[in-house]
Amino acid sequence: MSSRRPYVLLSCAMSIDGYLDDTTTTRLLLSNDADFDRVNAVRAGCDAILVGATTIRKDNPRLLVRSQARRDARTARGLPASPTKVTMTGHGDLDPDAQFFRAGDTEKIVYCATPGWDKAQRRLAGVATVVDAGDPADPRRVVEDLASRGITRLMVEGGGSIHTQFLTAGLADELHLVIAPFFVGDLKAPRFVSDGAFPWNPGNHAQLVETRRFGDVVLLPLRLLPPARPGMTDQQDLDRQWLQAAIDLSRRCPVVETAYAVGAVIVDRHGHEVSRGFSRETDSHVHAEESALAKLAATGVDLTGATIYTSLEPCSVRKSRPHPCAVLIITAGITRVVLALREPPLFVTCHGVELLHTAGVEVIEIPELADQVRTINAHLPGIGG
Repeated sequence: MSSRRPYVLLSCAMSIDGYLDDTTTTRLLLSNDADFDRVNAVRAGCDAILVGATTIRKDNPRLLVRSQARRDARTARGLPASPTKVTMTGHGDLDPDAQFFRAGDTEKIVYCATPGWDKAQRRLAGVATVVDAGDPADPRRVVEDLASRGITRLMVEGGGSIHTQFLTAGLADELHLVIAPFFVGDLKAPRFVSDGAFPWNPGNHAQLVETRRFGDVVLLPLRLLPPARPGMTDQQDLDRQWLQAAIDLSRRCPVVETAYAVGAVIVDRHGHEVSRGFSRETDSHVHAEESALAKLAATGVDLTGATIYTSLEPCSVRKSRPHPCAVLIITAGITRVVLALREPPLFVTCHGVELLHTAGVEVIEIPELADQVRTINAHLPGIGG
């Protein structure tokens, strides 16, 4: 995962033979209420949702978080009730009265190929931000621009052309694939992906995290790992990717002069993200690791063998809470901590790494990412890089 783009999760429901729909005028139902609720929960945890222009024209989706409780939870964290809505178009031929634009108060962004940019600007004035995405529209430019807007977690919901573009460009980190128990059997129907050169092939397998059943459909969550770089093990590559995600998340922290900006991501023993948090996410004193762990308190998630990736060393001294983050990590049963930078002795002398080591927790430092953490905290005296 590049430092210049969000974590990208692709979501798709398809038939056994790989179709997204049939050729009738009625939308083909490939999922059920239980799975729709799961998708809604995933949406609520993302910063932005992207669909293609064809999906907007054909399905007229609202792309909002449906659950009031989930909307309330987002607004309590200072976020809009629903994620930013994003689309890509080659010609700018979009209806400004579509629900994509009219439903909800969240931001809407349209990435348009250069030849259609002027038309899109005129048609969508007042309802969306229109961005030149190159000719043809380049998903790499899309994700880099989204990162510059503070988007750290992007959910891509299709359709097939969009899935193909993101996958062949190597821009996906995770795939949630739902299989419906029937065939479509019509070559004229739209498929999950079209032909292309995919990074995940016989020489570089995607990793199946688990299988989950929702009624008569099954979910296959897959981690899409890039090919290992020469001289680096798969685990080292993974650690760098997840730590980079934590660093990127720290950019969302409200800036204060008395505390660090830190991001944290928790990954279970199967390599699947289970939570994330950042400093001051829910209140003015909450730490990144604390926030990520608090979201799991009532879920029963087993953290045995889990790893927490944190941009800065977990604290060992705490004035605003009864327990420092290093103790919270130990108590949760997390067995690995990966960090970029030891905490400088600006406010306190931190011994988080020592506490973790004493408790038998493996601690890995990746100092080549530390300069990013220093730059993000450049508002603090003697920290900035």
